[in-house]
Amino acid sequence: MEQRSIKVYAPDNKKISLKVIPGHFATSNSHINLYIDLTAAKTRLSDAMEAARVMARQYLNNVIIDTIVCLDNCEVIGGFLAKELTDAGIMSQNMHKTMYIVSPEFNTNGQMIFRDCNQGAIFNKNILLLVASVTTGDTIRRSLECIRYYGGRVTGISAIFSAVEEVEGMKVNCIFRKSDLPDYQSYKINECPLCNVGQKLDAIVNGYGYMRL
Repeated sequence: MEQRSIKVYAPDNKKISLKVIPGHFATSNSHINLYIDLTAAKTRLSDAMEAARVMARQYLNNVIIDTIVCLDNCEVIGGFLAKELTDAGIMSQNMHKTMYIVSPEFNTNGQMIFRDCNQGAIFNKNILLLVASVTTGDTIRRSLECIRYYGGRVTGISAIFSAVEEVEGMKVNCIFRKSDLPDYQSYKINECPLCNVGQKLDAIVNGYGYMRL
């Protein structure tokens, strides 16, 4: 599967790249024809730093951010992003005048939760939601609902890749868009043309990686 991979460079920073693998893949909400490998951007120091720089430039310094909530193992980028935003003049309103970087848990029902020790970083705070990729926006919608439940206010959404422009009226800021990838398509699970012609799934994928079938 990896032998089919194609390297794609970010339009705003050629130091950032991702691997794209053509095939037939299942996410929790859809089927897609390209698997987007974001491992380097999330785990390699130099790539994560460059990703954070691009993301930080997408926010004006009149935005208030107290906490960055990281999904999909984006904590390394989240730490660099907090530093870039702070250096750019983005202010925090919490009593410590600095940003928190936290990640939620998921319970046995797949619901996003924050433990008591982290709820203080959410309640009455201005939140930037950081995710690896957005295909349909369903994960973002569930995340917004969870953050609101714990009393947070989402003031920004950032992703490495997004196939959608906005979710619930909020712009999704990203490094790569659908137009940057060759022939990227996302299908509803019951309307997938690849399934209709009998093409087997290559892997089950999510923000953490893939599992071959």
